[in-house]
Amino acid sequence: MFQRFKLFLGPERFRALIVLFVLTGVASTVVTFVGADWGVAVQTLLVLVFLVGAAVLIGGRMTPEQRTHWLSILAPAFGLVILGVLYPDLRAFFWGGALGWLLVGMLIFGRARAPMQYRKAIKHLRQRRYKEAADVMSELIKLEPNVPNHYRFRANLFMLWGKMDRARRDFETMLKISPDDLPAQIEAYDGLSGLEMQLGRYEAALESALAAYDLAPEQWVTAYNVGLLHDRLDNPNGVLEYLGEKLTARVPDSRHRLLIALYLIRAYLRKGDTRSAENILPRLRRERGGLMEWQRLIESEDAAILKRNFEDDVALATALVSGETTVDQLAKESVQ
Repeated sequence: MFQRFKLFLGPERFRALIVLFVLTGVASTVVTFVGADWGVAVQTLLVLVFLVGAAVLIGGRMTPEQRTHWLSILAPAFGLVILGVLYPDLRAFFWGGALGWLLVGMLIFGRARAPMQYRKAIKHLRQRRYKEAADVMSELIKLEPNVPNHYRFRANLFMLWGKMDRARRDFETMLKISPDDLPAQIEAYDGLSGLEMQLGRYEAALESALAAYDLAPEQWVTAYNVGLLHDRLDNPNGVLEYLGEKLTARVPDSRHRLLIALYLIRAYLRKGDTRSAENILPRLRRERGGLMEWQRLIESEDAAILKRNFEDDVALATALVSGETTVDQLAKESVQ
């Protein structure tokens, strides 16, 4: 959640938020040590400064619909906080009212149309009624045409349904309607990359994956996707670059660490460097949990796409982990 929030704000706004937090926090601490009668008032003012600054920084990244939604919840509560500052004798009453309104506002305004529509679409999806699920999302998009997530969800439905051209249009629409929404831009490029990969168009998939990486080079998943596609294109230098030196963030999932090790082994073997490939093998074997997870996913009835894209990788990783296949054998096969 923290990484997603950081990505949502963007590097400049995130740094500004941290600086604002540090400055107001340090100033509040200094006032505490001074111990003057006006200390409480100044500290309260500093809290308000931070809240206003944070609201401006975060609100500036939201869509108009999101800002309206959150203003409906936060504005009354903020007004009650200010009244508490102006009338200290009634501070407990006003601040208690602010907290109460936040709870009530979340209940009232949090019940948007979207969750109900998504639940309905997911119900159709579980029954593999892709047309009905897509129709539900289409109705929602008519009501809220500027919400990128609606298009992302419908695009994924179209992909499951096999309607790749319609899925591509939805991802492209995401890019058009959210030029300043960094997470939406990354998700759209990632979606386009996955779509092209399913079609076997690895060059086009790589182009979109690189666009996502350029937007968020600090995110492990963007580097992973680029490295994966370099593996599919038999480009060992690209694999080593993006799954080695450019993969600076820790990869949290064992199943992804497993495939990263596999692609590195394959890249070194394609370059004729058997020793480096052997050095990566212990990393692969440490990810037995990830291998078991992949095996369960591949065997699932709903995993046709995963099976098509990763079944051979999982089979090779299984053979290497068990010792059925050795790195030397793979090296000889690559030479042949």
